[in-house]
Amino acid sequence: MSEKEAMSFSRPGSDDQMVLKSVDSDVVDSDAVKLAEMGYTQDMRRNYTVLSVLGVGFSLTNSWFGISAALVTGISSGGPILIVYGIILIALISTCVGISLSELASAYPNSGGQYFWANELAPRQYANFASYLTGWFAWAGSIFTSASVALAVGSAGVGCWQLSHPDFVIHPWHVFVGYQVINVFAFFFNCYGKLLPAIGHVTLYTSLVSFFVILVTVPAKAPTHQNAKFVFANFVNNTGWSQNGIAFIVGLINTNWAFACLDCATHLAEEVHRPEKMIPIAIMGTVVIGFVTSWFYSIALFFSMRDVDGLVETSTGVPILALFYQAIGSKGGAIVLEALIMATGIGCQVACHTWQSRLCWSFARDKGLPFPKFLSKVDKKLDVPLRAHFVSCVIVAIVGCLYLGSYTAFNR
Repeated sequence: MSEKEAMSFSRPGSDDQMVLKSVDSDVVDSDAVKLAEMGYTQDMRRNYTVLSVLGVGFSLTNSWFGISAALVTGISSGGPILIVYGIILIALISTCVGISLSELASAYPNSGGQYFWANELAPRQYANFASYLTGWFAWAGSIFTSASVALAVGSAGVGCWQLSHPDFVIHPWHVFVGYQVINVFAFFFNCYGKLLPAIGHVTLYTSLVSFFVILVTVPAKAPTHQNAKFVFANFVNNTGWSQNGIAFIVGLINTNWAFACLDCATHLAEEVHRPEKMIPIAIMGTVVIGFVTSWFYSIALFFSMRDVDGLVETSTGVPILALFYQAIGSKGGAIVLEALIMATGIGCQVACHTWQSRLCWSFARDKGLPFPKFLSKVDKKLDVPLRAHFVSCVIVAIVGCLYLGSYTAFNR
């Protein structure tokens, strides 16, 4: 490729040859040229820095928040020992996953992420099918992750109200309303591309400050503390399975969710300079910060815990809120700490929306979704794929209706 123009490019496995027009090297930077070599044009500005990409990536994975939100699964299917050692196990696995994602993102920095890599690396006769299947699974996964986060934050809000109003009885529709409010509220943050990097910074710092406040406050205020045996050697099996091994595997849902969605940063590859370097840093940084925060957070909580059964059977429906109340002994204090988790959760929801919209947009750009021209349109004024964002959030809202019919569909 000369300095002044990009050559014709035919993407492997595609029937349509993509012809790249002459490009002035003074206008297009090296990142755009690399993107052109993969057959794509630079549709969005590269506003992100490595810290803001890390902010989005960690805000989505947010390991310590994941432990809080799915605590009921962990304490019922293994107890403290499951979470304490499960975090170490899943962190090791996530490190391997992160290294693989980093290597691929460095070689092929593309917003399509996994589905693009599948198309490039799979045998040619299977490439299109593998890419198509991967793209659909990835986008569906982002939709259901958004739904689970909205549910966790909505449930936390309703739980806080119940704690302050003991006569209030929680019904599914209360949580459903909270779910929809969180989904709609987070929607607007992803409508302005210039603000997203700053929002990534804010959500990262919000998460870390909230973590530190809870880490210090809960053990310091707890009237009594559990012994080391309870934290490091206490196994609980309330699953109904007679085999503890099965209960342990089921309980790993908690710790696995705490390290999920490591691919988020890869879908911002076209919005950050030098993505082949910055994306791997963001991915591995997410794993490291996630392990440190979630492990110490869990240990602090379990040393401060008094009544495990009380957490599972709490009338608030939010075990972590009940744990705060057990430790602090003040409803107001427990609600304040839960508010920090909710603020972190809203940051997680905003990152989920960023993730799902980029997946929808890039997959539609490659004609993997219905109405590709509509969904692959980038709003030039707002610098976001607004249509893909809107459609994804509408689907998340529809998925929320499942909660009205089945609590189990969302919580298992």
